[in-house]
Amino acid sequence: MRKIGIIMNGVTGRMGTNQHLGRSIAAIRQRGGLTLRDGSVVMPDPVLVGRNGAKLEELAKAWSVDRWSTDLDACLADPQNVIYFDAQSTLLRAASVRAALAAGKHVYCEKPLAGTLEDSLALAREAAKVGVKNGVVQDKLFLPGILKLKQVIASGFLGKVLSVRGEFGYWVFEGPMPPAQRPSWNYRKEDGGGIILDMFPHWQYVLENLFGRVTAVSCIGRTTIPERVDEVGKTYACTADDAAYATFEIEGGVVAHINSSWATRVNREDLLILQVDGTEGSAAVGLRECKVQSRVTTPKAVWNPDISNPIDFLAGWQTVPTTTTIDNAFKIQWEMFLRHVLEGAPFPHGFLEAAKGVQLAEVGLQSWAERRWVDVPALTAS
Repeated sequence: MRKIGIIMNGVTGRMGTNQHLGRSIAAIRQRGGLTLRDGSVVMPDPVLVGRNGAKLEELAKAWSVDRWSTDLDACLADPQNVIYFDAQSTLLRAASVRAALAAGKHVYCEKPLAGTLEDSLALAREAAKVGVKNGVVQDKLFLPGILKLKQVIASGFLGKVLSVRGEFGYWVFEGPMPPAQRPSWNYRKEDGGGIILDMFPHWQYVLENLFGRVTAVSCIGRTTIPERVDEVGKTYACTADDAAYATFEIEGGVVAHINSSWATRVNREDLLILQVDGTEGSAAVGLRECKVQSRVTTPKAVWNPDISNPIDFLAGWQTVPTTTTIDNAFKIQWEMFLRHVLEGAPFPHGFLEAAKGVQLAEVGLQSWAERRWVDVPALTAS
């Protein structure tokens, strides 16, 4: 068994702690490491990095991690650390990733890659110039529900896909009681917050990988809650969007409409639901489940508001069975990136793909500001 040093920067946050440290790296360690194609085993050896030493020490003890540090430069200078991972807030990420690239580290990070398309493309070019492996989290592609939907599409069950309708979100409490379940910086534009920058990178890679490239966007955003209470009980003004309503044109004629909101109450089966309608059938997918209805089992609906509807529409859908064991989405992608670094295995979620997500967010913000449709140019690193 050999070790691979991984600098994990920003893991004191919710996603960094739960998904990347606990359910990914710690889970791989608890399982005994990652077995490679040649039969050898590699054990992730993380060093937790951040600004709060007390929190880092507490996390290290909780997850049986030997190393933690508040000195990023020293960690980058240590040759035993091969990979740099970043889960900091958006505006802090680009500078740290740039430092990791200068140190010759392979880099894997949360999305969005940077706060602007310009910075994202610059990082993609720099990574290519240095010649290191690079990647970004695109976890929604590995959710059980999305994997089942991909299988349904590949089978031809839907026929020609016509449209996609998505509902995402939940009520984020304003505080102080109950306390907010998202960090306060998410609601301050000056700190890189906003649901468009947060969620449009997800919609970009989901739509492109399932249906095709997004070619145009019409978007309107809102800051629906003007004030919230932060982590120390202080009231602050919300300057970033917390809701967005967008329509996406996709190459081939598919139209997708997705509502994203942190100010909505859930009256559906999951926090994210996508309905895909095609000529031969439809699919409705959540985070874990996927339901389908074929053309031949589609009921004949007739508009008549004068009587109770005689059709139980929900009963006409069939659940796609779970036929394989599906692991945690973040852990799956971590293992893919480790194999990419150690074995040269394919990893299609590099910095250029990450830049596409930031591009879509910028186009969405432009559409909102100018109150019009905006085209999305095909993106290259040059």
